[in-house]
Amino acid sequence: MTEQRRPVGVIGTGLMGTACARRLLAAGHEVVGHDVDAQKLGKFRETGADGVRSLAELMQACRRIVLAVFNTDQVEDIVEGPQGLIQTLAPDAAPPVVVCISTCDPDRIAALATRIPAERLRFVEAPISGTSAQTARGEGLGLIGGDPVAVEDARAVLDAICPRRHYLGAAGNGGRAKLAINLILGVNRAALAEGLVFAERMGLAPANFLAVARDSAAYSQIMDIKGGKMLAGDFSPHGTITQTLKDFRLMLEQAARQGQQLPLAQTYADLVQGCVAHDESDLDNSAVIQEIRRRRTA
Repeated sequence: MTEQRRPVGVIGTGLMGTACARRLLAAGHEVVGHDVDAQKLGKFRETGADGVRSLAELMQACRRIVLAVFNTDQVEDIVEGPQGLIQTLAPDAAPPVVVCISTCDPDRIAALATRIPAERLRFVEAPISGTSAQTARGEGLGLIGGDPVAVEDARAVLDAICPRRHYLGAAGNGGRAKLAINLILGVNRAALAEGLVFAERMGLAPANFLAVARDSAAYSQIMDIKGGKMLAGDFSPHGTITQTLKDFRLMLEQAARQGQQLPLAQTYADLVQGCVAHDESDLDNSAVIQEIRRRRTA
């Protein structure tokens, strides 16, 4: 079987992993998934993809792999851990191409990329700006970092998952761009939520106000993506509170290394932490409006 005819593997079958699988299937690729969470893997199979119970099984079937796990620790463990991809790969096997879409610590991803022997594995950093729903529709923006040869090897996978993308140079730069973009998005979400609550407290009908705000100089895409969810109280997840808090902690860690304060990011992280304290961790990040509503002076 040629490399291009082999199925594409997806490690991590949550919201973004499933969205990527839908894109790959629609582009004509077979897809095989793996997740330590059997419930997530079962739901993943509903897309029409296959599922396997171990990394070893996935590596036997696939030479192009999408890594869609939660954090940097998991990425490092899956790539170079004792049971990871490099150790699982047969000594004489062609190096697989791994496309990592997870939002990670960019410095650690840059260091990981330098540690990986190119003859064993080709690593492409490709965090996606956009919700899982946007990604499934092909509207996500890929933020690509890594060796240009590896990026070219991953072209068919990238074309399917993120037809819109920018190449940003060395591994780590994609993650740096993603964190800065997510900072802007998070603050915009909080501003929208606060504006909606403020308008409501002053007696304006929230839906009517949102329509006016969309037509004003304050417009942002966040109004289209999250405004309806905030008004309806529909917090079915397209990107969870837990993921958002993880990303904002990464931002604050990165800023601390640079000696830079991020006062708006710190405020947003505090709001999201309030959601976590109210058992809203698995809700959509539009649930930040809940925390703003709770913050009353009396």
